[in-house]
Amino acid sequence: MTLRVAHVTATFPPYRGGTGNVCYHNARELAWRGHMVEVITAAVPGAPALEERDGFTIRRLRPLLRVGNAPVLPGLLHALQGFDLIHLHYPFFGGELTTLAAALRRTPLVITYHQDVFLPGVMGLIATSLRHTLGRATLRHATRLLFTSADYGRASYVRPMLGGREWTLGELPNGVDVRRFCPGPADQALRLRHGLQPDDHVLLLVAGLDQAHAFKGVAVLLQALTRLSPTFKAVLVGDGDMRDGYVASAAALGLGQRVVFAGRVSDDDLPNYYRSADVTVLPSVTMGEAFGLVLVESFACGTPVIASNLPGVRTVVQHGQDGLLVAPGEAAALADAIQQLCQHPDRGATMGQRGRQRVER
Repeated sequence: MTLRVAHVTATFPPYRGGTGNVCYHNARELAWRGHMVEVITAAVPGAPALEERDGFTIRRLRPLLRVGNAPVLPGLLHALQGFDLIHLHYPFFGGELTTLAAALRRTPLVITYHQDVFLPGVMGLIATSLRHTLGRATLRHATRLLFTSADYGRASYVRPMLGGREWTLGELPNGVDVRRFCPGPADQALRLRHGLQPDDHVLLLVAGLDQAHAFKGVAVLLQALTRLSPTFKAVLVGDGDMRDGYVASAAALGLGQRVVFAGRVSDDDLPNYYRSADVTVLPSVTMGEAFGLVLVESFACGTPVIASNLPGVRTVVQHGQDGLLVAPGEAAALADAIQQLCQHPDRGATMGQRGRQRVER
């Protein structure tokens, strides 16, 4: 049976972020299985309003207003007509119009709940208010509400809102394309381009360097690096409005020659960064990190990982088997874990192999 499915997301490529990447892979796989799929998202500069890609349609709507990654899209009500199923990627402040469209047309609504959102100051108060009103109504309306892990679902701040709706809850872990993300030799040209020497220990962090991803723990990695010898170098893949601040912090800590800000890299080149690293790190500091798609990408390339011991993330990494978990915000613990893996490369290689096998399964 062929279904017409709408995926609704606040962010989508060319914007780099986990939610948009997950939506992309969901849409592509459904299209490959013969379904008619349309992704509905916000317009961004340089991207067409209507695009056909990998067997599905991308429709980008002009936002009435946008606060950070939260666009208000009045056009959703009109765009969400004629679908057999609507899949909302949430949180999406402004995306609650999706719930109204689903209710008006009695269309089944599936929600993937990606992460809790923590914002400072006035924006945090507004977000909390919306979460307990429109957000609560949206989550309780879902035909199926899927967390990226059951562990995160139990710990999330939205769980108390779902009493009596337990039958709708489920788990949908994120995955990656194991043909594109696959093991291979380190890209020596890439390492040379970034001034990395053959005996350097390369630590990779892939993250948005913007306010929306402030929880990624870049500052923790920089502090950890100060505890390690000069042969330990960090490569940060990603960009955003906080990049200049991180560059300044690295310089102030005396790390200007030991931290490479690679910026955004192409989809084709990203696997080369994982293959060229000794270890991928994800030192996130809050439950804004719910899963860590970059961990799965790294595993798929055979590269071991070190991540914060947070709900959801701790289900991706099997401590001591395919990676290491450390306490969030603890630079000393992160430095010790990095030292462990890099001083015992055979152990790291074994962990990477186990990670690849797990992703394949």
